[in-house]
Amino acid sequence: MEKRTLGHSGLKVSRIGLGTMTWGRDTDEHEAANQLRIYLDAGGSFIDTAAVYGDGDSERVIGGFLGTMVSRDEVTIASKAGISFKTGERSINNSRASLLADLDASLERLGVDYLDLWQVHQWDAETPLEETLSALDYAVSSGRVRYVGVSNFAAWQLARAATIQNPYFGKVSLTSIQSEYSLLNRGVEAEVLPAASEVGVGVLVWSPLGRGVLTGKYRSGIPSDSRGASPHFSGFIAPYLEHRSRSIVDAVSIAAEGLGYSPTEVALCWVRDQPSVASAIVGARTGAQLRGALSVEEIEIPLQVREALDEISSPKLI
Repeated sequence: MEKRTLGHSGLKVSRIGLGTMTWGRDTDEHEAANQLRIYLDAGGSFIDTAAVYGDGDSERVIGGFLGTMVSRDEVTIASKAGISFKTGERSINNSRASLLADLDASLERLGVDYLDLWQVHQWDAETPLEETLSALDYAVSSGRVRYVGVSNFAAWQLARAATIQNPYFGKVSLTSIQSEYSLLNRGVEAEVLPAASEVGVGVLVWSPLGRGVLTGKYRSGIPSDSRGASPHFSGFIAPYLEHRSRSIVDAVSIAAEGLGYSPTEVALCWVRDQPSVASAIVGARTGAQLRGALSVEEIEIPLQVREALDEISSPKLI
């Protein structure tokens, strides 16, 4: 699998990343092991997780595979910190103390000495940004993290953080931003992608398949075994089941049929090759789904088809 340089750094990541949000919760260890093996056999090496995924269970499952299925130096591990459900409700805490505590817990669950990439999971309006970023500096200087980034930041938030983290002032520069991006959600094109390019930050994409909707499996309803029928994900997927999304999904399906590909391959290939995108992270429910997504490595969409998809999914039409 092709690897791409992440921003203006020396870190290289597989252009299709392995998402593990459901590991340890909806995805048991046996299925997770199957997915990891499929991904490694395809030449992938970039694994994305977070402290909050499965209340830490995702990291625990990954840690159980290190040294058995794959050695630590063969994979690039990215995790995120700052979000928790400790009180039963979603909370964000990007204080220095909270972030570093999350980092230590992540390293313990993974059973590793360092993370290749550590990211602030969400903007925290109640904590001074300078304090949040000081945790990134300390994490790198203490050897527990190699590279740092942010996730789900608006363009102005990214620009401000990147400005503060100026290496000329002895700060650790930001390497990445992780954002949602797909044919069903192109909002980052207006400001986030240009900002990332300007400050030299690579883009990691989550939900490149429109939360699974672009696969076409919801065209005739919500399958009982799908994430759309899951109590954990039904509300997450529902916004992409409206009329505009259906027209885009139909266009992707028609393009896929004409090219002899699957809708998954067409939708994933489209976002993978967008400017500034370093890696599109895929979180599959089954090994078969993951294998289907990874087949995109051999595919490129013709320019004419890409332009047609650009037009029908254009945010300007909203």
